[in-house]
Amino acid sequence: MRVLVMGGTQFNGLALVWELARNGHEVVILNRGKSPAKLPIGVERVIADRMNEEQMRDVLSSVDVDAVIDVSAYRAEDVRLMVDIFRGRIAHYIFISSTVIYAASDHFPITENHCLERGEIQNEYGSNKLECEDILVREWRENHFPASIVAFSMVMGAFNILPDREQRMFQRVLQDRPILIPGDGRMLQQIGHADDQARALRMLLGEPRSFGERYNLTGGDYFSQEGYVDTFAQVLGRVPEKIFIPAEVMEDLWQGRVEIKLPKAQAKVDIRAKVQISQMMINRFMLSMLVQQIAPHIHHWDRSALFSIDKLRRHTGWEPELTFTRSVERTWDWYQREGLPESQSFDFSFEDELVRLVREQS
Repeated sequence: MRVLVMGGTQFNGLALVWELARNGHEVVILNRGKSPAKLPIGVERVIADRMNEEQMRDVLSSVDVDAVIDVSAYRAEDVRLMVDIFRGRIAHYIFISSTVIYAASDHFPITENHCLERGEIQNEYGSNKLECEDILVREWRENHFPASIVAFSMVMGAFNILPDREQRMFQRVLQDRPILIPGDGRMLQQIGHADDQARALRMLLGEPRSFGERYNLTGGDYFSQEGYVDTFAQVLGRVPEKIFIPAEVMEDLWQGRVEIKLPKAQAKVDIRAKVQISQMMINRFMLSMLVQQIAPHIHHWDRSALFSIDKLRRHTGWEPELTFTRSVERTWDWYQREGLPESQSFDFSFEDELVRLVREQS
């Protein structure tokens, strides 16, 4: 197939481009042309800004493809425009959504039929993804626009554009820093690898039973928060000092009853909220980076978040090839090849203050 990847030069999009090219697909990518990337030979690149409707229409009117995988649509306007441009021209449109759309639950794993979080606690990012999904489901039902939805959960891998996740953990372990773990560290989560997810998208291409459907896409195994830390330490061959944040301290921080001052760089972080940023929201965002946690505006710090990928398995035959441990190993291999152990740095002042707070109360 001839496939247009919207984006295609960063993280998930780049992994997808390589996966498609390796398996014989012709690949076209569209972006603003500002992100350098090592692309496979033969990939065609067209330039346009998604924020410029006239430019998008002009450029994409002459792009002839069989399918579109849209990694970079974040607003309802993005999806409406793609539907309008490609209606009647393509056999498949795959939209990348997010598991941030789901409400919190105590019943696992969360399937595609789980209730959605459309309430006030949802942030702008999640609300926009839901609006995009609504448009595509309606377009399939009313106009047979061949759209499928894939909800990504947390992802790791080469060139992750969110360095405060696994890359920050690599540096904590390398620097022999004390590693903070919320509560007793038993909360469960899961993470997929970008390479596994790229393969899933490739296998979903052209599958007619997927039209109008949503699929969760993440890793196939689970880990506790302490297990997350132990896995990184094992892969790097270190024995870290683990500091467990008492539940009562976590709750005070989570509710914003305790303030920890942030360095300027972190204080400006965009947590994609629709309301004024409160101390509670800042605390939750920062705490969710200690041991990677999804959607802290929805899931309480001690509540697990596990998602079913069985529907995708049934409809495509895809199986995740990388366990969590293997995902960390592969990402660590890339991290070393890029020279990041020596060149990357993080501001750990928030964590230093939190270590001091926990030790004072112990």
